[in-house]
Amino acid sequence: MPKYDRNSGNEWTPAEVKQLRQEAKQNTPTRVIGLHLGRTENAVRNRASQEGISLKPTNQSPYNRQK
Repeated sequence: MPKYDRNSGNEWTPAEVKQLRQEAKQNTPTRVIGLHLGRTENAVRNRASQEGISLKPTNQSPYNRQK
C-alpha cells in the first residue's frame, strides 16, 4: 500500500478540482488521478462525488464490439 503524505489532510485547491474534472473527462482511471494529485483513490472518489463529477468511463463499448 503506497503512502500518500503529499496532500493528505490538506484542503482541495481550485486547481486540483479543475485537474480532477479534466482527467475525469479524459476517462483517466481513478487510481491514476490519485497519483497525479497526490491523493488516495478514496479521496478522489469522495471529492468527485461532492463536486458532482462522474468517474464512469464514457467511451467503452459493451462486450468489446467493434464497428
